[in-house]
Amino acid sequence: MIGEILPSWVACAEAFADPPDARLFPEEEAVIARSVERRRREFTTARHCARRALARLGVPPAPILPSELGAPVWPAGVRGAITHCEGYRAAAVSLKALTVGIDAEPHEPLPEGVMETVALPEERAELARLGDGIHWDRLLFSAKESVYKAWFPLARCWLDFDEAHVTFDPAGTFTARLLVAGPEVEGRELTGFTGRWLVSDGLVVTAIALPPG
Repeated sequence: MIGEILPSWVACAEAFADPPDARLFPEEEAVIARSVERRRREFTTARHCARRALARLGVPPAPILPSELGAPVWPAGVRGAITHCEGYRAAAVSLKALTVGIDAEPHEPLPEGVMETVALPEERAELARLGDGIHWDRLLFSAKESVYKAWFPLARCWLDFDEAHVTFDPAGTFTARLLVAGPEVEGRELTGFTGRWLVSDGLVVTAIALPPG
């Protein structure tokens, strides 16, 4: 599913259930030693997907530990992202991308009151003009999650929901314009991202893969 919206130079793996053979490295086990069962399953299957994706790049298995802000720390030279929600886990990795961001969400409306936190006033107006059949509020949330995951490895700092303006093309793409100064990437200031989205099987998925050059 996530592979449908990622370029060929990004390797991905996904799971719609938690495989019984998924295992963690001892260092990863230590991270979730006190976690509830749901968190353990999410974490374990997401790492299982990540190692399957890394294998497609020829990268040997290794612990994938969270950084101080929770982002996964990848093997040297790898850029990637992990996502999980009820009934779905996925990982995407690349040796060519400058950064990668992915997110998956249930295709249902956001809980009451969340839209006001996630969306800029102009974004709410733009979503209201889009067609029926898509929960655009949830899609916006997912796109901004992908934007943050793509932003963080480059900027190494937080990006709030109101610091990027996301617009959608109903054909399956989106654009994120940064409203704050971006980091320098290959000699130029980063001003935004483009990505793709898909709604299928009761899920919303979004993805960004920033190529070099």
